[in-house]
Amino acid sequence: MVKKHTQSATRRSFLTGAAATLATPAIAQYIPGDPLRPAPEAEPAVRRNISSFRALDWRPYFSNTKNGAILVDTVSRALHYWSADQSVYKLYPSSVPLTDELTRRGRTSVIRKVEGPSWSPTPSMKKRNPEWPDYVPPGPDNPLGTHALYLSWKYYRIHGTHDTRKIGRRSSNGCIGLYNEHIAELFGMAKVGTQVLLI
Repeated sequence: MVKKHTQSATRRSFLTGAAATLATPAIAQYIPGDPLRPAPEAEPAVRRNISSFRALDWRPYFSNTKNGAILVDTVSRALHYWSADQSVYKLYPSSVPLTDELTRRGRTSVIRKVEGPSWSPTPSMKKRNPEWPDYVPPGPDNPLGTHALYLSWKYYRIHGTHDTRKIGRRSSNGCIGLYNEHIAELFGMAKVGTQVLLI
């Protein structure tokens, strides 16, 4: 009777062990050099709010950095700034226009700087969104945030935003948005006449 119980327990242990071995994840079964047990595939990278971006050199984009230079990369969603003497380089995550139709690319420059900007929707924005107000004064509800750099292209600006969820995304109606602390820093460095390139 005892012997039968022992055999039954041994059989149960064997079956449990075999099941555990079969259920072992593939990573544990990987044996280097064994073609029947190849290395597991890496998991796909997690997409984040802010796109990955890297430092760039100004030379492929500008012939000089006179008055400073701003490069906006709408693909990596990053804004690059170089001071006139190239002693300062800054890289900021940015928001970019919602669609290619709203995106303008090419060369422009800073023509005006405003701290505490007010905002009015453009005629095309108002047509798309008739419920929007005609005017928003400076403050926490203003879509231009705390500072704005006005460009020579009508209606286009580099500005801050109180809605930090927009940074790193396609979220604007044409402008380039930065965190308020970043636009405040850029505002202090950029000048009227700073050259700007959107790519």
